[in-house]
Amino acid sequence: MSAVQSLIAAHRQGQPVGLYSVCCSNEQVLLAAMQVARDYDTLLLIEATSNQVDQFGGYTGMTPPQYRDYVLQLARSQDFPADRLILGGDHLGPNAWQKGPAEVAMANARTLIAAYVAAGFHKIHLDCSMSCADDPTPLPDATVAARSAELARIAERTAAEHGLPPPVYVIGTEVPVPGGEASLDAGLAVTTPEAAALTLAIHRDAFSSPDLQPAWDRVIAMVVQPGVDFDHSSVHHYDPAAARALSGFVETQPRIVFEAHSTDYQTEAGLHALVRDHFAILKVGPAATYAFREAVFALAMIERELLPAAECSQLIDVLERCMLDKPGNWASYYHGSAHEQRLLRAYSLSDRSRYYWGEAPVQAALATLLDNLTRHAPPLMLLSQFLPEQLRAVQAGELAAEPLALIRHKVALRLAEYARACARNGSGAANESFSAGEVSER
Repeated sequence: MSAVQSLIAAHRQGQPVGLYSVCCSNEQVLLAAMQVARDYDTLLLIEATSNQVDQFGGYTGMTPPQYRDYVLQLARSQDFPADRLILGGDHLGPNAWQKGPAEVAMANARTLIAAYVAAGFHKIHLDCSMSCADDPTPLPDATVAARSAELARIAERTAAEHGLPPPVYVIGTEVPVPGGEASLDAGLAVTTPEAAALTLAIHRDAFSSPDLQPAWDRVIAMVVQPGVDFDHSSVHHYDPAAARALSGFVETQPRIVFEAHSTDYQTEAGLHALVRDHFAILKVGPAATYAFREAVFALAMIERELLPAAECSQLIDVLERCMLDKPGNWASYYHGSAHEQRLLRAYSLSDRSRYYWGEAPVQAALATLLDNLTRHAPPLMLLSQFLPEQLRAVQAGELAAEPLALIRHKVALRLAEYARACARNGSGAANESFSAGEVSER
């Protein structure tokens, strides 16, 4: 039994534990996540999505083995124990190729799933819920389940061929839009127990062949909508009463828990309540990169106050120009007047600026900013104005007033809310008995 399975089993046995998933490729976010996992003695699940990382490089430019090596290198740099690190693949299926015919999209999905599993990704979210160009809309549940089972069969075979621990799986079709909704004005419907039961039954049937029964036994979770999501400027917070029937349903099922996507910006109390109510796997992504952006913008404001304009990085302006020059990652999401779109590019909760930190001009501006504030340490009065939480840590002797340390601290404050929600009693002692490592360095 892997560490993930052990944790889920502990939850189903009544222990107040969960698993938080950091869906991100941002270096500073991942380093902050490692520090948080160390501080709270939790497992660290890091997940790549199918549009971030694929066999062609995804938007990060990394294939699954390259992403694995990238994360492992960061872990080694922090002396983070490999047996506490799990890699996961999110939304693995035909998503990136759904505008083409199903035959082509599923061929790419087969290669994708094999690449992830061969690279040592242990937690696999099978997501075949989208209609391809020649599919009916919506896609019938039986087709979704059959395609998921087909990918699971490839995953099983690939793990065996590479001598890797067999993967654990997450199924489910009621997945919020990755990165948040365009608008929550139409409201948000919690998955009904009947819909959850139907999804589970159809997938169980699809996995009923003898060769897939072991894979079905390692399905640990199902994605549902517990009533949490966010759009560009608002958050739909968790309401335990609205999810009571759905929470009760999972108690009638052996082994599995629910996985909650788009938990970004939930209150810490809401995160604790989600874990208590068996939404025991919490996904976070944009909220972490949003905290990163907030910290970097705050440092840019400090730089502007400290130094002549000619010496400044002008990072905020550089990021804006880059987003305008390459609008593909935001133009179809951000609407309204020119002023409204400018605000969204900078401050939207969906944080589509996260796609641009790897662009060369933005990287150069960030390097200048970090260099400037390393040579000219931010004075306490400016930390008080722009990074007050970090000032308190500096004054307590817990944090150096160095730019990267300040950035990671701000990100870690957000991620620590997840760690406390998932660790036993919020104390960080949740996972001291777990020892199985799933990340291979093959």
